[in-house]
Amino acid sequence: MSNEKEYLPKIAMSIQAHPDDQDFTVAGTLAKWAKAGCKVISVLITSGDSGSNDVSKGVEYKPMLAKIREEEQRSANAVLGIAETVFLHYPDGELVASMELRKELTRLIRIYKPDVVVSGDPSGWFYGNGYINHPDHRAAAESAVYAVFPSAGTRLIFTDLLKAGYEPHNVKRLYIHGTEKSDTWVDISETLDIKIEALKKHISQSDTHEVDKWIREWAQEEGKEKGLAFAEAYRVMILQNEE
Repeated sequence: MSNEKEYLPKIAMSIQAHPDDQDFTVAGTLAKWAKAGCKVISVLITSGDSGSNDVSKGVEYKPMLAKIREEEQRSANAVLGIAETVFLHYPDGELVASMELRKELTRLIRIYKPDVVVSGDPSGWFYGNGYINHPDHRAAAESAVYAVFPSAGTRLIFTDLLKAGYEPHNVKRLYIHGTEKSDTWVDISETLDIKIEALKKHISQSDTHEVDKWIREWAQEEGKEKGLAFAEAYRVMILQNEE
């Protein structure tokens, strides 16, 4: 990390828009934490049911594709050592940062009580000059950030959750990936191969022949600034100071 020993949560929650999002981005960190005894919960807001441009497949393929992609994510999470996988089944490609979604993520945070939530950067529109960030990514990230704060820890936000027995929970740290303002680097040298193996479980999405090359190059680039062979970079919001 930047100026401190690497932080190890007891419970962590990854919140992403689609199956494979976490495996392209933060899987090395999640696998490292899981290996060290952290309970990791993976939340996928959609099941990736729009993730095909195969002209031989019609709209009736969407439910089948959702099932395929959910199984791929479960297989990837098993490789990473993730304890639990939650699918919220929102429509892929149509995600908005609604109050309904924020409330659902707030409920999950109050149920699982993670020390850390890992999600994307809601302010990330463009990366370089060749990639427009998927709107689902931004919607998922915005909903996750505001579920972490203020919703999860504020007693009288979503009072129906309180009435149902979901007591407030304060997340200690928010790890934001895909940001141009990174301040924390996690050394993933020991889990890089696990990350690659997990990503290869998403067979429906792409030719996996270049995955090793892509992930190694990206991790090398992220680690370069801190002299790490392979890293994942984050902006970390420290919401509760700990001894």
